[in-house]
Amino acid sequence: MKVFIANFGRENYAWPDCLARGTIATMNDVAVQGFWVAGDRESYIQTVLRRHKTAAGKTPTVPVASRWFNLMTTVVESEGDIWMHREKDQLWWTTSRPEPAAFEPLKETVDNRRDVIICHKPCDPWSNKNRKGNRLEWAGLHPKAQEFLFTEGTLQQLKPDNAGYALALIDGDNLGPWHSRPEWRAKVARRQKNPGTTFNARQKAIWRMAATAKGTVDFSNGQQVLRTVKNKDLLIPEHELMPFLEALLAEQDGLCAITDLRLQYDGDEDDKEMLCSLDRIDSNGHYEKDNLQIVCRFVNRWKSSSDDIEFRRLIDVVRGGTGAGPSEIDQLPEDSLSNRQAENGEAAE
Repeated sequence: MKVFIANFGRENYAWPDCLARGTIATMNDVAVQGFWVAGDRESYIQTVLRRHKTAAGKTPTVPVASRWFNLMTTVVESEGDIWMHREKDQLWWTTSRPEPAAFEPLKETVDNRRDVIICHKPCDPWSNKNRKGNRLEWAGLHPKAQEFLFTEGTLQQLKPDNAGYALALIDGDNLGPWHSRPEWRAKVARRQKNPGTTFNARQKAIWRMAATAKGTVDFSNGQQVLRTVKNKDLLIPEHELMPFLEALLAEQDGLCAITDLRLQYDGDEDDKEMLCSLDRIDSNGHYEKDNLQIVCRFVNRWKSSSDDIEFRRLIDVVRGGTGAGPSEIDQLPEDSLSNRQAENGEAAE
């Protein structure tokens, strides 16, 4: 049995229908659905790269497009899996059923109102109570659990330990084995130390990254110093910057774009090196949508002014992979990103 955290389209527009019908759902643009049906991943990816934008308004990368291809397969093949969804102050859950999925044409109600094929997979009726009849209130969840029981990305499969917690929560079992852990207790202590804040940790992190980007631009342009400082411009309107960063973080499923480590947020972190950090793709480029990613703070600092593709190769070597050499650069994911400026003084250009 797998456990998934679900999100049903941009702004969760498909959620009311899923709740009413007892389904889980995902969707493909009509232009690429045929490639998914034929199992033609390469054509699917290439068409997505040419025609589509992410929720952050960026051109999708190869890994993102590949993940989109997998989504419908995951939903269609799901059987006996737990799916969970946060809707405002409630946590909902269901179990996927063996009946075949239904595919229906749909005009989306958000953004540019795409024509899509939506896939509805039957499941048990959604419930916002555990198996003992107690309501699953979001505010009543442990702050550590809130981190992994919510995603603004499309869907996320929980790791075994987190999945075990989710299943115990649904069953109404004792959660003490998790809550008594030092890192879980520390999370509660930090939350109690700063109660009633206007912004949550995620929102504060997004504000910091936006402010740092603007401050770096203001600092670099026209500066007279004893060394050459690269000119950087903020090519995203200020009123769009924070919504863009929110969408970018959701697009990455809250993971570091280079290491896939779980990002942490300001005031709620276990390790400051895991705090999210805004990273430019090309250090000679500007702060613009297709030139930004979010990484762990230590990754931003370690990478400094290194070429991103080479840095990714070395990370792969450290992990025990083969590491693609220079002649294999064109085979690496197109989301090879780099930023030579680490925020908050982590590295200087």
